[in-house]
Amino acid sequence: MKKVYPDAASALAGVVKDGQTIAVGGFGLCGIPEALIAALRDSGVKNLTAISNNAGVDGFGLGQLLATRQIKKMISSYVGENKEFERQYLAGELELEFTPQGTLAEKLRAGGAGIPAFFTRTGVGTIVADGKEVRDFDGHEYVMERSLVADVSLVKAYIADKAGNLIFRKTARNFNPNVAMAGAITIVEVEKLVEVGELDPDQVHTPSIYVHRIVLNPNPEKRIEQRTVSK
Repeated sequence: MKKVYPDAASALAGVVKDGQTIAVGGFGLCGIPEALIAALRDSGVKNLTAISNNAGVDGFGLGQLLATRQIKKMISSYVGENKEFERQYLAGELELEFTPQGTLAEKLRAGGAGIPAFFTRTGVGTIVADGKEVRDFDGHEYVMERSLVADVSLVKAYIADKAGNLIFRKTARNFNPNVAMAGAITIVEVEKLVEVGELDPDQVHTPSIYVHRIVLNPNPEKRIEQRTVSK
């Protein structure tokens, strides 16, 4: 099956629809699938539930989809860099399911592994546990968390072969492997694309079974969220 598409728009074509749950890799602006996010914005799909560690910044990353009002709900662990997110949330225009960061990572990993739920001590006794089952194990309380599965996952990797085996680069790996696992359809944006057999199997982070479509973006912007330098 051919997995490589000529551009981000064609990779999304026929896949993204109104009302879907979309999982997006990245941490801040590090390791985000820039071209795929922009193409999702341009597709015009709306009423999306977005699963991502954070909501980008104003005008970049998922911030672009907030500006166009394409996201109705965010499932995330950090939202402090986006003024439009703040405005929409405080105005009651945007739903938020706030999730501790490690729990969010495990919810995605578990979803990709076919595990429907798990127990964690994180959030016990806080609003995170409101409405959830709490159970005692060995004298400690644990809250039950449901796993996450997305209709479509958008992922950023450094290198892929044409079968879809992925290698991530340093901290840009972040949530991307878990997001790749959790997608019913996973679309990956890569900086380098090689032939099958060129990657050392021991270096592969995510195997091709999780990847359905690939698009090459050799020159991403890689915008820095905040830069502080000495005078």
